[in-house]
Order: sequence, then C-alpha cells, then structure tokens
Amino acid sequence: MIPARYAATRFPAKLMQVLGNKTVIRHTYDNTVATGLFDEVVVVTDSEIIFKEITTHGGKAIMSTREHESGSDRIAEAVAKIEVDIVVNVQGDEPFVQKEPLEKLLKVFDDDKVEVASLMQVLKEEKFISDPNYVKVAVDKNNNALFFSRSAIPYQRDKNITPVYYEHIGVYAFRKPALINFTNWEVTPLEAIEKIECLRYLENGVPIKMIVTEYMGIEIDTPEDLIRAVSLLK
Repeated sequence: MIPARYAATRFPAKLMQVLGNKTVIRHTYDNTVATGLFDEVVVVTDSEIIFKEITTHGGKAIMSTREHESGSDRIAEAVAKIEVDIVVNVQGDEPFVQKEPLEKLLKVFDDDKVEVASLMQVLKEEKFISDPNYVKVAVDKNNNALFFSRSAIPYQRDKNITPVYYEHIGVYAFRKPALINFTNWEVTPLEAIEKIECLRYLENGVPIKMIVTEYMGIEIDTPEDLIRAVSLLK
C-alpha cells in the first residue's frame, strides 16, 4: 500500500512533481510493482489528482473515505476488510524503491514474534544528520528501535567515540492486527511532538525491528531533495 497525500506541509504537491519522464508518485508505484514481491500494489490517496494520475496510467488506486493523521491510518482503512497477512507501507515520496531492501524487510516476518518492521540506512553527512527533515533512529544490539527523532541521536557527549547515525526510511511492514491496533490508539505524546508516526508503536510497547539497507535512493521531502533526485536519475 502506498499512502499518497497531495497537500504535504513542507513541499505541497511533491508527489505530482515531474522526475525525469513521469511524476514522483508514478515512479514509486511502478518501482514497487517491478519488485515482483507483492500480490497487489495499491495507492491510497485523498486526492482525485493523484487517483487519476495512477489509474489513467494503468495502476490501481483507491480514495480514502476519511481524513487521516498518518499514512498508516490511511492504509489501515483500506485493508480493514481485506484478508491479508503482511501489509507493506511504501511512502509515496520514495521514487527509488528497490527489490532487495523490501525483500529483506519481508524476510524478518519468518519470525512469528515480529509484528512491525522498518528500514534504515547509515547517515554520514553532517548536514543530513542535523537536518530535522531526516528522521534518525537509535537501535539496540538486536536492531530493535529504541527511539526515533528529528534531532541527531545519539548525542555525541564523548568526542573520542564516533557514533553511527541511522536514517529511518519511510517504508514499514506490519502484520494486519498490529496495523489495525495502531489506528485504535490515540496519538501519543512523543508522536505528537516529533510528528513521527511510528513512535506510537513504541509508546504502546510494540517493538519495531529495523533492517539496515545500503541504498534506498532519495526521499522527496523538500524542493532540494527533488533537485538531488533529478541528478541521481540522470
């Protein structure tokens, strides 16, 4: 499921920006389909513009019937009446999505104890580590998420120790019951402060298994990201 909201706060209409020969949302949809990993790929949107962009090019999309706080809420509405085991949430602004990271993400569900999983990649450039548009995640020794933040975590108190910073990539996978539970919980305090939806799971005691990937391209969050993406595509 690809949640796709038209009125993004930081970059309005970002999903309809042209990247190469097609829009950002079509890159995301087409590349997700091309992985061959899923029984079905669907864009879930509140926008008739995005709905038409996908369906007129042969893709599958459905309209949300309600306003939603997060992408997870949006796709939970869409899958509520569908018989499904694992739901993957690929954010609409991930135009360079690839097969290998998603394959690794799905593999962790061989463990029955995993309810929610997501992706992360190492951040090395200081300008991105300190940029609040890049969500960072700290993990335990088993790669379960400890905290997500727009701040740089961990804080480097000891200058003799070089920390590893991980960027949280906006791709999640859930067992359906975990996703439905998410929508039944109130927005949690840390989620509200940071505006990071997956904190709702941690604040309700649900672990999130994090998988390291070496490459997921560029998430389109700002006009500057789009410029970087155009260069990468070339």
